[in-house]
Amino acid sequence: MGAELRSVREGRGEGNGAPCVLTLFGTRPEVVKLAPVVRALETHPGGFRTVNVSSGQHADLVHPFAETLGLRVDADLGVAREDQTPAAVLERVLAGLDPWIARERPEFVLVQGDTTTALAGALAGFYRHVPVGHVEAGLRSGNLKSPFPEEMNRRLITRIADLHFAATERNAETLRREGVPPERIARTGNPVVDSVQWALEGGRPTEALAALLQRAGSRRILVLTTHRRESFGSLMMQRLRALRGFVESHADVVLVFPVHPNPHVREQARSELADCDRIELVDPLGYFDFVHLLARAWLVVSDSGGVQEEAPTLGKPVIVIRENTERPEVLEAGVAKLAASVPALAALLEEAHSDPGWSRSVLAARNPFGEGNSGRQIADTLHRFLRSRSE
Repeated sequence: MGAELRSVREGRGEGNGAPCVLTLFGTRPEVVKLAPVVRALETHPGGFRTVNVSSGQHADLVHPFAETLGLRVDADLGVAREDQTPAAVLERVLAGLDPWIARERPEFVLVQGDTTTALAGALAGFYRHVPVGHVEAGLRSGNLKSPFPEEMNRRLITRIADLHFAATERNAETLRREGVPPERIARTGNPVVDSVQWALEGGRPTEALAALLQRAGSRRILVLTTHRRESFGSLMMQRLRALRGFVESHADVVLVFPVHPNPHVREQARSELADCDRIELVDPLGYFDFVHLLARAWLVVSDSGGVQEEAPTLGKPVIVIRENTERPEVLEAGVAKLAASVPALAALLEEAHSDPGWSRSVLAARNPFGEGNSGRQIADTLHRFLRSRSE
């Protein structure tokens, strides 16, 4: 059942009839994108009581990020297991979260994105007849099996949610085409922009990151992140070998790879990259360090959706190592280019190295994900929704 039940009714607003919002998260990206929303709820003039629950889907990553971003964790369901399947995560989150909903009686359940934790949270709210809000609604890759299982998760959450917080007009239009009533859709931007700006303004790199940046010197820093399930195995091996070959053939490039704790990723990173000069394999970075590393990057290579959103805020070009992206706005804005194959990755790396025009154009590109006020917009929309239900 996860964490022992304990009331958090002493939280903000208790005793004043303040509506309770239960926010569920379980991975690093969820923390990054929900922290600005929870801060906005807790400081909203309308008054909210917040209950923040971690599923523990990424056991080692969530709490450090939550602490850095000022997100209080009231409970951890502790669902993480070695080599866990999506079905097992879904089962354990549902079983652990339901007693919390029954105990705290929230007026609203808030989830983010497309993780199995988010799907479980939406289902748990639905089963208890509690309205559900979906942050970052309306993303679609067009392929039910890529990314897996995220594409199906986000589509199922859309069918459950009562409020849909869409980052872009494209996302909002997708929801309207799928039959979501327009009055239940709010275009809010993406709160990842809030967090990136907050980290740049309020955070400083650790001594470890400062030392890494000093070792890089004046070389170009190429940042790699890869962790998606569909990248495991031969495909990841080929990508890592292409990146290694690029670094070895360009003495002015340093590759920095914060290695995801997933054992499949760690094993392949060690076997393919560990003995290469100018490749830094580092443990997962805290959020301040990660943002400051991206801010210093020459180029980013990633299969992460979140990185595709963080890069425009920082004016950094991204090579997306996936067959498709549910964030075509970054392609249209010129911030990102898609490498659907290993040869395409190799070609784009060489192109970026030889032609600085792309990097210069990215600096002037409009950020398609908002201006850094998404948390407040989501809180305002939620306040209006709950007020209308009580009238």
